[in-house]
Amino acid sequence: MANVQYYDVILKPLVTEKSMNGMADKKYTFLVHPEANKTMIKEAVEKMFEGTKVKSVNTMNQSGKTKRRGMTYGKTAKQKKAIVTLTEDSKEIEIFSGL
Repeated sequence: MANVQYYDVILKPLVTEKSMNGMADKKYTFLVHPEANKTMIKEAVEKMFEGTKVKSVNTMNQSGKTKRRGMTYGKTAKQKKAIVTLTEDSKEIEIFSGL
C-alpha cells in the first residue's frame, strides 16, 4: 500500500442530487483515494475541516468501465466514494454551504 497522507485521501467532493439531499442529515459524499481505508478517511475529514467530528464512514468501490474505440478495448480508472456522517454537535463543512 502506498504511503498516503491525510491531504491526499480526499480527492474532491461529489455533488449530485442524492448527495445534496443527504446534507440535511449531515452526510457528505467525497471521492477518495482508492487505497484509503475508513480510518484514514475519518482522520482526513477531521483534520481538513476544523470543528467536525465524524460519526461513521461508508465506502464503496466502483470498478472501471470497459470502453471501446474502434477495435481497441480499455478500462477507465477505478474510483472509491465515501459517505461521511457527522455527529449532531459537529460543525457543518463549509465547501458545501455555497451550493
